[in-house]
Amino acid sequence: MSLSLRHRFLFVLLIALLLAVTAAAWLLAWHPAERESVAAQCRAPAPQLQPGQALKVMTWNVQYLAGKRYIFWDDLPDTTGPDDSPSPEDIAYSLDEVVRVIRDEAPDIVLLQEVDDGAAATGKQDQQALIGDRLTDLYPCSTAAFDWKARFDPNPHVFGSAGRKLVTFSRFQITGGERIALPQRSSIPLLHLFAPQPAMLQSDLPIRGGGQLSVINTRLERPNGDNTPQRQVEAVEAHLNTLQAAGRPWLLGGDLGLLPLGQYPYLPEVLREPYRANSELNLLAARFPVVPAVEESSGADQEKWYTHFPNDPRVHKPDRTLDYLFHSTSLNRLDAGVRSHDTLRISNHLPLSARFLLPH
Repeated sequence: MSLSLRHRFLFVLLIALLLAVTAAAWLLAWHPAERESVAAQCRAPAPQLQPGQALKVMTWNVQYLAGKRYIFWDDLPDTTGPDDSPSPEDIAYSLDEVVRVIRDEAPDIVLLQEVDDGAAATGKQDQQALIGDRLTDLYPCSTAAFDWKARFDPNPHVFGSAGRKLVTFSRFQITGGERIALPQRSSIPLLHLFAPQPAMLQSDLPIRGGGQLSVINTRLERPNGDNTPQRQVEAVEAHLNTLQAAGRPWLLGGDLGLLPLGQYPYLPEVLREPYRANSELNLLAARFPVVPAVEESSGADQEKWYTHFPNDPRVHKPDRTLDYLFHSTSLNRLDAGVRSHDTLRISNHLPLSARFLLPH
């Protein structure tokens, strides 16, 4: 074979290999629609919400039940954490603790983030089922939506299946739900197929006599210096504006991954890098009521509202607020708080709860 023919053959072979790899990656990746219906799962009859009733809501990123004895590869800004997965024993301990805290708090609605389902790192467990089976007497209804899913993620720290969900449990009837995609972080096209695909999980709860409450569960991408948080916050605001314009009461909770206004100067300089002094979150906080309110999360007693305890050897206690409950103006806040006295070893986030009065 001449040198020219050999070069042509190698070029064609390279193209064929690239096409094969791309096709395989496409088949292994997940391709959700921008908006798709989510079925409510109700194991038993559930009551409807009543006009004017008090409603307690908890949001908690349970960190795939991993516990606090690890520094995972993606816990550090340079992705050099030594750990890739938790042990079965630590997952079992965290499961017991999550169930204990939820039972003790007894919220009417529970919004959980980072709940694994089918992930190689956590033994392909269905953690929604593990938690739900232990709470079925309290929460007959639930909805769930993936925000990260792949049959095989080639990332060396994953190198297997990925599956992570937003899960909402409710004491009250849920008639349906929807997964609403949020802007995804840009990356190398091939790796983009396996990256998390953040979303909002909206659950619709009917109110006796007419109308419904829309409860939204979400987790935004953590900031890394690009404009992804800004684009995601803008998408969230646009959706909330639509609900507000329709006159529908709504509540949004989750791990938004952003500091509240005024908290930036209190972080040590070495930990400020991914955040902006003028937080992207201000776009929402200036428009809608939020728990904790800005004067709480950035005031003299702001430590009471810290919800994040990073898996970072430089941090030895909760040191920032990243989790929030936003709500429509038709809901009135009664009380709220972060449970920290017995939750520091369960997850790298602490549960935030609040009670609201529904409109009459």
